[in-house]
Amino acid sequence: MGIGVGIVLLVVGLVLVTGSVNLPEAINQNIATDTVGWICVVVGALSLVLALVINQQRTRTTHVEERRYEA
Repeated sequence: MGIGVGIVLLVVGLVLVTGSVNLPEAINQNIATDTVGWICVVVGALSLVLALVINQQRTRTTHVEERRYEA
């Protein structure tokens, strides 16, 4: 998962938690939108943190060039 997926999950989760969306009654009766929203928020936040940590580790790599000269 990348940074974009984390942001999308955060936005979707926050929309579900705040109740800014009107779902049809058939879906709303069977699914607790607040719970699904909080799960999306947590997963999105973890995704963002992991993506940033992995990208930070990629920038710390060093390359060593070894040259051997024959006499």
